[in-house]
Amino acid sequence: QLELVSPFQLYFNPILIIKQYQLWRLVTTFLFFGTVGFNFLFNMIFTYRYCRMLEEGSFRGRTADFVMMFLFGGICQAFTIMLVYVWSRRNPFVRMNFFGLLNFHAPYLPWVLLGFSVLLGNAIWVDLMGMAVGHIYYFIEDVFPNQRGGLQAASHATNTVSFFH
Repeated sequence: QLELVSPFQLYFNPILIIKQYQLWRLVTTFLFFGTVGFNFLFNMIFTYRYCRMLEEGSFRGRTADFVMMFLFGGICQAFTIMLVYVWSRRNPFVRMNFFGLLNFHAPYLPWVLLGFSVLLGNAIWVDLMGMAVGHIYYFIEDVFPNQRGGLQAASHATNTVSFFH
């Protein structure tokens, strides 16, 4: 905000990280949310709220898994909406209220936020990317392992084979 550092010195650029050893870009890309304003405040509140709820809920006692989710979202450059998406899918029966105007269940929260972003004039591709990354994480972590032929079935088959040998 004080314009001591340019956003161009903070963003994620793999070429500059590898060739010029600008390793700070691995961290600073997560610290810049644009200029201070309503959008910045909105992102900070949602990041704090849904990080806290995920950490206290489905990631309780699973710190390494929580860090891996952070890294996955960070590498894919879609963090805040990804957190909201994962939380909303893991809490499908929670009733939500958006500014006292709209009542819905938690899985619709990312879509409501997308609509709100459109109303604010923000680019929707950021939210869509966050939702896509969140869905990929949710599918890999929560859906696929429980499918027939998924990871749990494979680990069960391995355990069965090793039991008989």
